[in-house]
Amino acid sequence: MRLSPPTTLVFIISLALAVFAILPLLGVAVPHVGISSFMILIIAYAVLAAGVLFRKL
Repeated sequence: MRLSPPTTLVFIISLALAVFAILPLLGVAVPHVGISSFMILIIAYAVLAAGVLFRKL
């Protein structure tokens, strides 16, 4: 299996999702999204993993 570095856009999207998930832990009020912070972190990790596994993503 050949891995490739994620594109800058994929990395920024993953980073933004991770920061959004951590904000409630820092005491910043965010509007209710409907899913937990843990699930948002899982999605952020999945986006980053997809960017590493798929070459053109």
